Amino acid sequence: MRARARYGYAPFLLLGLNGAGIARAAAGAPKYWLLVILALAIAVSFLVERIIPYDASWNHERNDTARDRIHVAVNETLILASVATIPLLAAIVPAPGIWPSSWAFVAQVLIAIAIADLGITVVHLASHKIAILWRFHAVHHSITRFYGLNGLMKHPLHQTVEMAAGVAPLILIGLPVNVASVLALAVAIQLLLQHSNADYRIGPPKYVLALNEGHRFHHLKWAGIGDVNFGLFTLIWDHLMRTYSYNAARRFDSTQLGMAAHPDYPTGYLAQLLYPFTGSGGCDLGATQSDPNRVNAGSARELVT
Repeated sequence: MRARARYGYAPFLLLGLNGAGIARAAAGAPKYWLLVILALAIAVSFLVERIIPYDASWNHERNDTARDRIHVAVNETLILASVATIPLLAAIVPAPGIWPSSWAFVAQVLIAIAIADLGITVVHLASHKIAILWRFHAVHHSITRFYGLNGLMKHPLHQTVEMAAGVAPLILIGLPVNVASVLALAVAIQLLLQHSNADYRIGPPKYVLALNEGHRFHHLKWAGIGDVNFGLFTLIWDHLMRTYSYNAARRFDSTQLGMAAHPDYPTGYLAQLLYPFTGSGGCDLGATQSDPNRVNAGSARELVT
């Protein structure tokens, strides 16, 4: 059971559930299929995290489960709403007709993922360098345990900015609604895998795919040290931007997660919504806070209290 979970979990979500989404969308199925597949992905995620946990303590409640479920509900609703508005946006901004609609449906989905990956990665990188963006992105980095639902634990304004960066270029070139639906599902599944507490294995693709082994380095709490591995779907752009980091020998625990400069970041949902608008929610781009073994300056991740 453990071996099947360790080596089968990622392929089941990446290929099985995304594949089911592609098949349903290509057949013109009603959009509720997206929620059904997503619910299955979340259920499997929770099950596998208990069969093969990376850190068993991360499976335990820290007065954050209800908050995280609200984040998931709000942000997944925003993702679905963005899909629903595509026909309206297409009517307002006519596409130049360059979308490869004659290509195989799976190829169209892969193109959408590749373009969205670039846009979201760029905004993610900018969110660690530009103070106003970090105010809202910091909500995501306040986590002190790593598990599937963390992926959608984001301030809704930052979630909107990220999705706009990923989807807007696609809409401008004629993104079809059925492709957008699969993209929305793929984003949600990717976030589950990327933040999973499951100690799964994918072999050499871990150097290219943005999954949990690499993404843990992004959540290291010291300013500058965690400014790595920004990709959502792939690590290709991180390799090109020289922001890729990985060390197979490193082990993670809660003492290394969160924000070293702001360990008392608000934990309640409403408090996290409002905090970026307060004076304490700002940050000093010139300050540094680093891992005892390394010093890096120039990060937005030092918050002023």
